[in-house]
Amino acid sequence: MKREGQVRIPSGCAISAVISREGRRMTGEKIVESMIPMHDRSNGLGGGFAAYGIYPEYRDYYAFHIFFDSRDTRKTCEALLKEGFEIVKAEHIPIRQIPEITDVPLIWRYFLAPMQSVLNRLQLDAEEYVARIVTKINAELRGAYVFSSGKNMGTFKAVGYPEDVGRFYRLEEYGAYCWTAHGRYPTNTPGWWGGAHPFSLLEWSVVHNGEISSYDANRRCVEMFGYQCTLQTDTEVMAYIADYLLRRQGLTLEETASVMAAPFWSTIEHMEPQEAERLTYLRKVFPSLLLTGPFSIILGFSGGLMALNDRLKLRSMVVGEKDDRVFISSEEAAIRVMEPDAENIWAPMGGEPVIVRLKEGTY
Repeated sequence: MKREGQVRIPSGCAISAVISREGRRMTGEKIVESMIPMHDRSNGLGGGFAAYGIYPEYRDYYAFHIFFDSRDTRKTCEALLKEGFEIVKAEHIPIRQIPEITDVPLIWRYFLAPMQSVLNRLQLDAEEYVARIVTKINAELRGAYVFSSGKNMGTFKAVGYPEDVGRFYRLEEYGAYCWTAHGRYPTNTPGWWGGAHPFSLLEWSVVHNGEISSYDANRRCVEMFGYQCTLQTDTEVMAYIADYLLRRQGLTLEETASVMAAPFWSTIEHMEPQEAERLTYLRKVFPSLLLTGPFSIILGFSGGLMALNDRLKLRSMVVGEKDDRVFISSEEAAIRVMEPDAENIWAPMGGEPVIVRLKEGTY
């Protein structure tokens, strides 16, 4: 008889998160430990973390984390960056060599400021320029992958189990007010460094448990607006949907959730007229950005996070609290690792966003 771990588990993957509403910075130890009881949800083909508030001394600069396959690729990429950015600092991302993580690429980070003269010439704001450069590098520069590009935040990912990835990146040396984590069990896409979660663009980062059956329609839609899906996984498109709806369209988090996990038409029919009109508008304006298939996701952003299940709640997600901290995970066991005395444990309904923000003026 085959046992768990010897067969493909399409419902695999694990997500976890913690945020301090007071903006208190926490090391990465607890979020890494939270992934251990969910070890069997992964298979060693991808693990990663996103952390917010980790670069306070460079908070005004975009932090690019980039994988390179060679020194020549790095030099080519740096030449491209110098055309439009002031490079304030460039360095290897500190790692710890461990036997569990192999085939390690060159991993660098750059703190960048877009040149105002370039922005004026192109008539773009800084965020749009950064997004375009990230897309250009990932789509056109073979052997280079920008896997993080926000301010005062960073993603860290690799091929491996998440607890090993955390040790590899020495996450105990970072302090963040918000951490998210992911252990990957690739379903329809390959396990490789760029394809591990989180997926991020600018300040947005996404970790996801599940499978997006609407991926092709979602991809075609965002690519009409300049995004390019190059990282060989369905989850990547979620980061671009978030960027498009929140930054470019100016929707609120609640409205974005109502697009990505839109209520059924039969549900809208029984709502109060004003709410029904609002949701009908969102469904009609953004029909191709509805995510179908089973999913639970955590969207990180500067100053908070949002957790969201698909509207049928086909994937597990649990929330807990303790003092100023909020915990979110695929399993309660992971929350208990981070905080044994966690309170108010509950499971959100399908399509019900859980939004946690820092207290105003905290950070």
